[in-house]
Formats: sequence, structure tokens, C-alpha cells
Amino acid sequence: MYPNPIFRGATRTQNIDFARSTGFGMLCVNGPAGAPPVLAHIPFILAEDGTSAEMHLIRSNAIARALKSGPLPASIAVLGPHSYVSPDWYELDDQVPTWNYVAVHVTGTLELVEQEEISGILDRISAKNEALLLPKTPWTMDKMPEEITAKMLRQVVPVRMAVTAIDGTWKLGQNKPESARIAASKQMDGFGFGSEPRLVSAMMRCPPVRGAP
Repeated sequence: MYPNPIFRGATRTQNIDFARSTGFGMLCVNGPAGAPPVLAHIPFILAEDGTSAEMHLIRSNAIARALKSGPLPASIAVLGPHSYVSPDWYELDDQVPTWNYVAVHVTGTLELVEQEEISGILDRISAKNEALLLPKTPWTMDKMPEEITAKMLRQVVPVRMAVTAIDGTWKLGQNKPESARIAASKQMDGFGFGSEPRLVSAMMRCPPVRGAP
């Protein structure tokens, strides 16, 4: 997490809501001594109170194999919209290039759970995301042939994290004068590829402020 407290003004609820709504992140555990960290990109469901997260891993995944020896400390890095910010856009003379972004880290203890829980975890992940597609009729597992479902379920393992900390960095120009931050956000609306700069721009106009209710 970014050390400057001015970018750490989001409340625990805001960080939980962001991680829950994004629902996808980079899972990281320590590798063996002398080895690099082990990473996996995973969809997950974070509990409403932020105390636990559910996910699944391919059985052959290095993290899944490591969990056979017992629970592991782990983090999920959840990255939101991000964008380069040109110093010219602030309409000030003493600025340098920077990058604005939102990121939340969910940290805790990761463990395998009983294999019979895999169906429920998969159902909850798909139901959460299918609900975003309404009025489309939600996809459900019972649309799959039983033999294919059984084969698929044998290839993945259910995993749960007991969450001990949720920290967020919302780096949105809070360290700049408001007029400069708004000027940059207006410029960002017209630049960049895809929707990322415009999403960052919208968040820059009303960033979380440390100590605000």
C-alpha cells in the first residue's frame, strides 16, 4: 500500500465494497525459501463483513499444491481503474508525471476446505456475476451435462481465506489543490484508450478524504 496517508482515506466499508464489486484479483503467497512469490489470478467472493473470502483454484496450481501442507498467509491484490496523468493537465508549473489508481489488498490465512464445498463456491461466484447481467436469464450449473460437471469439479479445489486486514490506496490527486485535480480530471476525459482514464477522472472529482465520515 502507498505509504502517504492522504491516499488512505477510504473507509473499511468503502474498501470492502470495492473488493466485493470487483471480485477479481491477484492471489499471492510466499514461495519456498529463496524462491519468488507464487501468484494466481482468481475470481473470488468477499463476505459482506469482509471477514472471509471464497475462491477456487485448478488442482495443479502451485498455490493449491502448497496448501496441501497446511494453511498459508496470503494476500489478494484487487486493482481498479488506473491511468497515467500528464503534469500539463494540472495547469501548474511544478508538477511531474504520475499514475492515479485504486487498489485494495485483502490479507489473511488461506486454506483448502472440504472438496464437497466446491459446488457451492462455484454457484455463488457465478450467481453473483450473472446477477449483473439481468434481465438475461442467469446461467446455472444445472445447464451442464452431469458427466462434464463431475469431471470439471474434480479438476478444481475449494479455497477459503480468513481475512485479517483490508487496506486500500485510492491515489486520485488528493495531494493536489482541488482546482488542479479537477483540471486534470477534465483533460483525462479526452485522452487514453478504453474507459480507464475516464473512470479515474470520475473518481478524482470526489475522492475519499482521510477522516471524512
